[in-house]
Amino acid sequence: MRRRAVKALFAVIPLMLTLPVQADWQLDPGQSRVQATITQLDGASPQTHHHEVRDLQGDISPDGTLRLPLKLSQTDLLSRFNDLPPWAGLLANTTLVTLTAQMPPERLDALDIGESLVETLTFRVQADAVNQQEAVPLRFTREGVNQVRVTHAEPLAMDGKALMSNSTVRTVLSMLGYQQIDEHVPVTLNALLINR
Repeated sequence: MRRRAVKALFAVIPLMLTLPVQADWQLDPGQSRVQATITQLDGASPQTHHHEVRDLQGDISPDGTLRLPLKLSQTDLLSRFNDLPPWAGLLANTTLVTLTAQMPPERLDALDIGESLVETLTFRVQADAVNQQEAVPLRFTREGVNQVRVTHAEPLAMDGKALMSNSTVRTVLSMLGYQQIDEHVPVTLNALLINR
């Protein structure tokens, strides 16, 4: 009787390992960042500057809603100032924009280790005076049982006009000396989704 129970247990273990893991996926802030290249047009000649948004935080809810809030404190912009006025500290933790999209978590759960899928997500921008959506093809690659790497599946760019139409973003860019930027802002995404 005991041998049968042990045999049954060993028969079930491999089956359990092959079943998809149902999980709540969330970004690992330490390994999730976006880099953007902004071309400044208001000088004597165009100048290119590189910026980074690090510590990305967001998650995919069980109903498939991906939420990605972005704050000024996640950027490298504040480090470019020597002395900041007191109000800038308050602004630093204000959410500039929140990106939302739909991503069925079962698509990630079904990936085998080493397997990839490309999914085009329609991101909606939630911010003051901005009602924009953008289809973004992303590549999801299962790197481990609890890890999925997210990168862009093709060259990716933000709309510079849309950025400047957000009053908070425009204020920050103006503080950095950007009065006019190119409407094409190339972006590189490298993020890690994990479940705990």
